[in-house]
Amino acid sequence: MFKYILLSILILSVLNSCTSAKSEKDINTEEWISLFNGKDLSGWDIKISGYELNDNYKETFIVQDSMIRIRYDNYETFDDAFGHLYYKTPFSYYKLSFDYRFTGEQLKGGVHWNIRNSGVMLHSQSAESNELQQDFPISIELQTLGGLNKGERTTANVCTPGTAVEINSTVDYTHCINSTSKTYHGDQWVHIDAIIMGGEYMEFMVNGDSVLKFTKPQITGGKYSANSSETNLGNFGIQRDLDYWMSKAGTILTEGYIALQAESHPIDFKNIKLLDLCGCMDIKAKNYKSYFVKNKPKACIY
Repeated sequence: MFKYILLSILILSVLNSCTSAKSEKDINTEEWISLFNGKDLSGWDIKISGYELNDNYKETFIVQDSMIRIRYDNYETFDDAFGHLYYKTPFSYYKLSFDYRFTGEQLKGGVHWNIRNSGVMLHSQSAESNELQQDFPISIELQTLGGLNKGERTTANVCTPGTAVEINSTVDYTHCINSTSKTYHGDQWVHIDAIIMGGEYMEFMVNGDSVLKFTKPQITGGKYSANSSETNLGNFGIQRDLDYWMSKAGTILTEGYIALQAESHPIDFKNIKLLDLCGCMDIKAKNYKSYFVKNKPKACIY
């Protein structure tokens, strides 16, 4: 009996020593990934409606002063050149953090609702899977808005090109759902954090305040309601893959790409970083982190 007690003590001692060793290696320290190197657009793909993949039409996306800037200096008119800048890697469970600000005036030819209007697409289809004339990817949009110096205009809303989300356990087909954020007028920087939990839920925060939370982001095939046979995907320039996306209606979006949007008003993005919440959850592994929420056994290093 005494022998077994000694063995139990020894095992506990080893486990405790492992835990202590892990603590010394800061298992709680968050390892954020910078998505933008501050120098160029390495690691990003460009897709502008009407133009081939990675054709940076009229230098819409530029890098300046450690910012990704969406500019229209070389344009005469917008002409529906909706664009998106896609990060190279898809993610599923993660935290996203960035700052944005609107500047100057909207480009001639942009519609009125795009004044101080842009966004970041989440769980998006890839850049290369977009059709040539496609305006918006199938995705969940974290909509960024600026005040118009009159009335309220919330930011960090959710918009749903070809998708929908659940609010209070009910699928809401409203294209854009407002957050509870304050209105931010002028050219001030606004800080956004987003918690993305695969196909479970998403939560948006503005300057530290939680302003919107919803569950089960999903593909709708562009349907207006659960029982509708109509689709609005044609309005987004989707023709070739219309049947494919219609067949995916009801599919929960569990992962995808992150894309910055260009919608006719100049906007700057900086401090774009991500904390991946998928990883090795085996405490015995060298790369175990206490904040992981989704296990990725193949990532374990021993």
